[in-house]
Amino acid sequence: MMAKSLKKTQKTKPIKKIPETEAIFAHVHQANKAADQQTKSLRISIDSKAKVKIGNLSRGGKDRTKAPRKADDHDTDIHATLVPFGILDVLGNQLTIFFGQSYETSDFIVDCLEQWWYENAHLYKEIEELAINLDNGPSVQSHRTQFIRRIVEFSHKTQLRIVLIYYPPYHSKYNPIERCWAALENYWNGAILSTVDDALQWSANMTWKGIAPVIHLVDKTYAKGISVGQEALEELEQFWKVLRHH
Repeated sequence: MMAKSLKKTQKTKPIKKIPETEAIFAHVHQANKAADQQTKSLRISIDSKAKVKIGNLSRGGKDRTKAPRKADDHDTDIHATLVPFGILDVLGNQLTIFFGQSYETSDFIVDCLEQWWYENAHLYKEIEELAINLDNGPSVQSHRTQFIRRIVEFSHKTQLRIVLIYYPPYHSKYNPIERCWAALENYWNGAILSTVDDALQWSANMTWKGIAPVIHLVDKTYAKGISVGQEALEELEQFWKVLRHH
């Protein structure tokens, strides 16, 4: 009998590039440049980070304490779960982080965006347009009807023209705010986030380009699965358009 060695099951890697990738990147670079050169346009980058479990849990990093910190052997005692969502003023380098406590939904994202704008509008008195860098996450996709409805409503409330600049699929790492998440992960690497306050404090003490972030805790509970009916969606179409990549 022929001997057979056991083989480890390999995970299938996702497609790293689609035919339109280069065209999308060309459009992104063009749109970013146009926004940055327009004095009445503000470019921001938005995205969420992986959920953060709160408890006496090992996060796999190293800390500078004299003695190793003691974490639970099993990650079973989770006190809370935070959903980080960030907004970065790309040229101004001001980072704002919202920590939700339920689900990452279209409503959560646009609520955070609205709160951010109303708190900072006085800093951008000349701004008439928001150019938003984002990836194709499930809560912000252009065919996500609830997201589009909320963005249209946000535009009407603020009288801002909104330009959504999507990075190509599988290339979200190029979205500027991803570097902020990497900086945060490096900063609290090894920390045990035993409480929600611990996570907020660690986040507030990091810096991005020498500037401390603004931190918010969101108490509201969000429901998943909210969508817009076809009739309502058709009414929204007069307020937005999709720019095709050639």
